[in-house]
Amino acid sequence: MKRRSLLLGGLLALGAPAASRAEDERLAARFEGAGAWLNSGPPNAEQLRGKVVLVQFWTYTCVNWLRTMPYVRAWAAKYRDAGLLVIGVHTPEFSFEHDLDNVRRAVKSMAVPYPVPTDNEYRIWRAFGNQAWPALYLADTMGRVRYSHFGEGEYERTEKMIQQLLPQDAARGLVAVEGRGLGQRAFGGKLPAPRAHRRLLIRAAGELALNQWALAGDWTMKDEAVALKGPNGRIAYRFHARDVNLVMGPAQKGGTVRYRVLLDGKPPADSQGGDVDGQGYGTVREQRTYQLIRQVKPIAERLFEIEFLEPGVEAFDFTFG
Repeated sequence: MKRRSLLLGGLLALGAPAASRAEDERLAARFEGAGAWLNSGPPNAEQLRGKVVLVQFWTYTCVNWLRTMPYVRAWAAKYRDAGLLVIGVHTPEFSFEHDLDNVRRAVKSMAVPYPVPTDNEYRIWRAFGNQAWPALYLADTMGRVRYSHFGEGEYERTEKMIQQLLPQDAARGLVAVEGRGLGQRAFGGKLPAPRAHRRLLIRAAGELALNQWALAGDWTMKDEAVALKGPNGRIAYRFHARDVNLVMGPAQKGGTVRYRVLLDGKPPADSQGGDVDGQGYGTVREQRTYQLIRQVKPIAERLFEIEFLEPGVEAFDFTFG
């Protein structure tokens, strides 16, 4: 819709209502606490005016966010010319996710195409009153938040809401996407809950019941991770899911640590994840989420084990799918 200007009493009054301008300014103000911006500079109120703005909170190790990424990327491309602006707010969960180089690498390797403000101080997070990863907010062309969704799923409902807020001549129909690797949707059933901060807890070694885990070797507990001080440290976990993912990384930047994964005491073979070979071997080279197991059907309760062949690894968080 084109805006007209009116000459009133010698003053040029723009056609955008004052209320709309105020809402745009308030929306722009929510991003003022950002650190660095990747892929673009920060938008001002004028640049937001007339746009439908999709804001998604993410952090690059979050597997729940990774599964939403193909949809958000597709929406950004499909509706960009119709007036949709996607902003992906990177708010870190772990301390290494504050590192701008790590975030830059993740944005590049994951092909995140839209503006990414870094929110290390949680200022944008608090401005939206957010509480989880991933979280999505839709603001209309007047800057008012009209819709929100937390966690995975509701893709059809979200896209229809985008279409409702855009001009009537925007493209219709729904995007068809298929995630790969960590971005592939979990099998049917209840979707994982939105990710809140979790800390790994040590359980006694021995016979493990479902969802219990144990450590063996020279490990040290840190604030948000367990750190291996000697070679041949092991983690065992009894699980029932398609995927086993582990957030981990070398304790020293630039370090590497070799590992081997076993499933019920054997190499994973056809159930290997994207970060291991058929014999279960892989290497930790950077701080990120590693996909270690992707079971083929039928999905059953299994015993997962990972052995680190050298010291110097930190393990932060298991996720499943």
